[in-house]
Amino acid sequence: MSTLAASDFVPADLDCSKWANIEPYFADLLARSVSTPEEFERWLLDRSELDATLGEAGAVRYIAMTCDTASAEKKQAYLDFVEQVVPHISPASFELNKKQAELAKKFDLGERYFVINRDTIAAVELFREKNVPIQTELTKLDSEYDTICGAMTVEFEGEEKTLPQMGKYQESADRSVREAAWKAVAERRLKDAEAISGIFDQMVAKRHEMAKNAGFDNFVGYAFKAKGRFDYTPEHCFAFHEGIEKHVMPFVAKLDAERKKMLGVDKLRPWDLSVDPKGRSPLQPFNGGADLVAKTRRVFDRLSPELGRMFGSLGDGTNTNGAANGASLDLDSRKGKAPGGYQYMRDRSRKAFIFMNAAGLHRDVETMVHEAGHAFHSMYCVEEPLVHYRSAPIEFCEVASMSMELLTMPMWDEYYPNKEDADRARRKQLEGSIGLLPWIATIDAFQHWIYTNPTHSREERAAQWLALEERFGHQGHRVAWDGIEQHRPLIWQRQGHLFGSPFYYIEYGIAQLGALGLWLMSLEQGVDEALAAYKRSMSLGGSKPLPELFKAAGLPFDFGPDTVGRLVERVQAELDKLPA
Repeated sequence: MSTLAASDFVPADLDCSKWANIEPYFADLLARSVSTPEEFERWLLDRSELDATLGEAGAVRYIAMTCDTASAEKKQAYLDFVEQVVPHISPASFELNKKQAELAKKFDLGERYFVINRDTIAAVELFREKNVPIQTELTKLDSEYDTICGAMTVEFEGEEKTLPQMGKYQESADRSVREAAWKAVAERRLKDAEAISGIFDQMVAKRHEMAKNAGFDNFVGYAFKAKGRFDYTPEHCFAFHEGIEKHVMPFVAKLDAERKKMLGVDKLRPWDLSVDPKGRSPLQPFNGGADLVAKTRRVFDRLSPELGRMFGSLGDGTNTNGAANGASLDLDSRKGKAPGGYQYMRDRSRKAFIFMNAAGLHRDVETMVHEAGHAFHSMYCVEEPLVHYRSAPIEFCEVASMSMELLTMPMWDEYYPNKEDADRARRKQLEGSIGLLPWIATIDAFQHWIYTNPTHSREERAAQWLALEERFGHQGHRVAWDGIEQHRPLIWQRQGHLFGSPFYYIEYGIAQLGALGLWLMSLEQGVDEALAAYKRSMSLGGSKPLPELFKAAGLPFDFGPDTVGRLVERVQAELDKLPA
């Protein structure tokens, strides 16, 4: 790391709501004379502080909007930043990238700067001025999607419920309740299906236009370069799909057959996939965000006192006002809150923020420890001077989060004092760690098809989705859709990544295999060894190429059929030790 003093280039109170306030700092960096390696390093640190400031300005506005999609003021503040500031930042950053690439050729700062130099050159090669307004339009379309989804509620059992809150009914032992809840949600989604399809149609067309503007045949090549996928290709993704089809689908088929038998039904229906197959009541791990945080703190204290302290620094879970006043948690589901969950690092203050829609379900436990893993990753490299290195490639960021889902399992008695419930939750986690992989393959393969066939019709899109479900889904011939066929071709609309983060999903598959590898390390070499590997690799941030990050964690960078098959076999062996 740099031995230079931290940058004070950008005032702490800089108002980033107007480009006129920001532009002088870009002008300074662009005009500044750089004559020595030391001056270049100072230039990089000052630029990093500017990037961190702007990153946090966008973060706090995005967090505010997603925590309160009903607020016209918060939405407008976000859109003003996206429409009035970001379009100026993109071309100005391009000019700095060009200068940075030239300076990197002139002054060799050593191996430490390999990744940032590689990424900067790629950004220079990719940038096109005419793509800036298209990117703004795409951001606005994603905000529109979030707003539509955030407003979705249903009347159920005499109360207005958000869709995340409806999730608990899918775990009801009463099949009629599950069916009624599933259909209520599906019908509500159907009301906005046309609008959401329209948004997606526009997104596909605009992304294809961006790719053509940048000299690519389609958005696939553009996305791979934009995401810095220097270490794997679409062919590696197809090998992952093959591994899922060969090794995971038999695993899923076995689970489906066992579920059908235990439920005692003639055929499985979509509302039969989340309920406990033995008819036990839904797991009830916590009551509200504050209780979730208190129990999760005890989990991390037991796993690692260091992680416990890090988690404790985030707050107590009672906050319901986004990131206002520096808060780091907003957890409980409520009307007007955007769907999903995320961890967002505020780069200037170097403080993590976790957003989720907790509704008292076991999946909320998984989300909590998952997003905490992202926060730990950010905290482990918080002292890194360059903001570029305070985040890693997504393929490794998700190792940080998914590992926590697995490594915390022995401590889940904090959520479930009853051993039967704790074992049931662990079985659910292990089955899900493999059972998620077909969905990842589906979403990834769907995107490859979407963007290599950008002029497809909605009918062709629906047909391709159904074909992928036959290949990778429960849905195939093992789950019956009689009478509800109209919903099945639209299931993809629930996956927000398709809208806001195109081609961001294979990362979960790569990372899940890495997380399973760390979990196996904890079983075979001890938890301390796995945690040491975790800390060692996470502390690197994004300062090393992806394969080296995996190596630092003691993991192979491989996600083909052989790796998939080995991990499926090992998970099955652990499942055999747990009560059904």
